[in-house]
Amino acid sequence: MRLREIRPDDQRALAGFDRDGDGGYRHWATHRAEVAGSGGDRHLAIETRHGRTLVGSIWVRTDPAASRFSYGVGIGAQHRRCGYAEDAVTTLLAAMFGPAGYRKCEVSVHGRNFASLALHARLGFREEGRVRDTEALRGQITYPVLMGLGADAFAARRLDTADGPWTARHSRTRRRGRHWRTRVRY
Repeated sequence: MRLREIRPDDQRALAGFDRDGDGGYRHWATHRAEVAGSGGDRHLAIETRHGRTLVGSIWVRTDPAASRFSYGVGIGAQHRRCGYAEDAVTTLLAAMFGPAGYRKCEVSVHGRNFASLALHARLGFREEGRVRDTEALRGQITYPVLMGLGADAFAARRLDTADGPWTARHSRTRRRGRHWRTRVRY
């Protein structure tokens, strides 16, 4: 997986993720207008290393004065549960906490998005609060869960897992996700 700038030819695929999804992917439509004229904000494509397949996007909003940043990640429905979001977020965190020098990352996750809550907990994010302002969506009440991760906690977590089995994509088992399936050649 790699992160790169959005190209004009990506727009059709990203907009297609919005149309084809189960209503959960509205990342492209939500952030498309915001990023265009917003200074330090960036919208990056997430693509596979092998095959260069576009699988989603990640939007980053920075606050250099406070040394904080936030992001939103969206993966197309057919590419979910393959580890792309985890790899993209880990890559982004390493770049933002390392060379860019930011000290804190804050994200807001919908309370009903259990996969994203679990992903962020696995990455070391801690719940910092739940916004009391709820919204009704399809008859259900949803609420944003605010989560945060500091540069020191991220660095310590990476050192703790350096010897473990989850250090990088190449060290995971082949049954991790669909993108690991090998082609049988006869």
